[in-house]
Order: sequence, then structure tokens, then C-alpha cells
Amino acid sequence: QVQLVESGGGLMQAGGSLRLSCVASGRTFSTYAMGWFRQAPGKEREFVAAVKWDGSNTYYADSVKGRFTISRDNVKNTLYLQMNSLKPEDTAVYYCAADTSPRARFVLNSRSSEYAYWGQGTQVTVSS
Repeated sequence: QVQLVESGGGLMQAGGSLRLSCVASGRTFSTYAMGWFRQAPGKEREFVAAVKWDGSNTYYADSVKGRFTISRDNVKNTLYLQMNSLKPEDTAVYYCAADTSPRARFVLNSRSSEYAYWGQGTQVTVSS
């Protein structure tokens, strides 16, 4: 079992930056991959970024590549999402998720169905 709690969301003007955090508990954090997803009103949940269990590999959606950075601190059991050059279209509820499948130790997933554990979400609103 994995419990996830996000924080760091808020209201920001376009062009600004925010850093989201996700603290994990339960199963040893360094044994599974992590991802960030987001869901805007009236839209389906979409993949944002993922990071391998040891931080050695990352994967981004094209819409955030070059602006967002995913990272993790396995000592602090914390996942991060640094969001720069924010745009109004980044407005959404952001969720962290854990992929504890054995396959995720080698291949990062962008499908939400591959992630077994989810946080409650944190709202990010970007004004123009």
C-alpha cells in the first residue's frame, strides 16, 4: 500500500512558477516509479510526467516538455514537479501517482490505468 499527499498548488499569473510536492508513505518509496497527471474541468485526466524509481530516467508530455521538471528525493520520500513558464492551459487539478508494477522499474508509463495509487490532488490555477 502507498499513501500519497500532494501540496504546493495555488493561483499564479501566466509566466510564473510553482513547485508541487507529493509525500509518500507506506511501501518503500525507492522501489517504484512515480508520475504526475492533471485534469482540467470537463476534460479527461492526462499524463504530465513520470520518473523512474531511482530518478535516472524521466518522461514528459509534449505539452510540458522544456517547462516542467519532475524529480524525486528518495531520502525524503517526496516527489516534485517544478513548473515554469506557466500558461492558462496548465490550469487543472494535479495528481501524483505511484506505479508499483515490476515493469515500471524498466519502462515509464503514461497511461493512468498503470498507476495503482493516487493522491487527492492539488489545484493549480494560472491566470492570463
